[in-house]
Amino acid sequence: MLNPESEAKIFACSQSVELAEKIAKEYGVELGKATLSHYSDGEFQPSFEESIRGRRVFLVCSTFPSSDNLMELLLMCDAAKRASARHITAVIPYFGWARQDRKDKPRVPIGAKLVAKLLESAGATRIMTMDLHADQIQGFFEKPVDHLYASTIFLPYVKSLNIDNLTIASPDMGGSKRAYAYSKFLDSDVVICYKQRKQANIIEKMELIGDVTGRNVILVDDMIDTGGTLAKAADMMLERGALSVRAICTHAILSGSAYEKIEESSLTELIVTDSIPLKKPCNKIKVLSCAPLFAETMHNVQSNLSISKTFVM
Repeated sequence: MLNPESEAKIFACSQSVELAEKIAKEYGVELGKATLSHYSDGEFQPSFEESIRGRRVFLVCSTFPSSDNLMELLLMCDAAKRASARHITAVIPYFGWARQDRKDKPRVPIGAKLVAKLLESAGATRIMTMDLHADQIQGFFEKPVDHLYASTIFLPYVKSLNIDNLTIASPDMGGSKRAYAYSKFLDSDVVICYKQRKQANIIEKMELIGDVTGRNVILVDDMIDTGGTLAKAADMMLERGALSVRAICTHAILSGSAYEKIEESSLTELIVTDSIPLKKPCNKIKVLSCAPLFAETMHNVQSNLSISKTFVM
């Protein structure tokens, strides 16, 4: 009979190895051995290089672009299922395609729902993720979803800064719930940005709801893609009398010229997690690891213990 601690095995998709190694170290096990074979046309095939029969398998993979990351996770789920793993938990620190959580215009897909069904069909018996773009995505799954909050990582760091005259800001109306949750724990004011887009990643108009005069502002969001919203919001708040502007963004996608925008922006600091590896260093970016949070939750799931204490929000 396998004991609960030795039963679990942790594996990583190729683009999430660094984070998976941190999680495995925090968990107290060696990262499992897996290989990825490539064909000349770009097709690839993952393979587990050790037995996983009867084990609980944690597959760590953030599904950021390109779509190869998602495909690799699907293939690993299928391989684990066919290798007789007892439970297959897809650990997805950053859940890609989450911005496609509804039909916002005719004749478009609901990509997040499709990804959920693909993961279940591939063999995932549980999903573990962090700061989904929309909470309703949990309802797209028929399997258990552990939705963790990066606030458990960010709040201690923010408190350690001892910032006076603190105001929490949401860069859009959709993030107001998150901003109010942070403000509750930090006992601060809240302001909200209202923005209108011409198209994806292009802002046409932005207005500020609330007063930031003489305040140190922290913008809170679930992800940063091109960096345009945060840079524009920081400039606007300083123009309105803010003393400083920082930003907290769980998932650092940072596509296109985002690194340059952050460096040149009015932001004092951008605080992110390592759910997505940085493409290059940036003086203004502070990275906090989500590995301890995931390792603790995985321990509790493996031991059938409550994980509610990891939910600050």
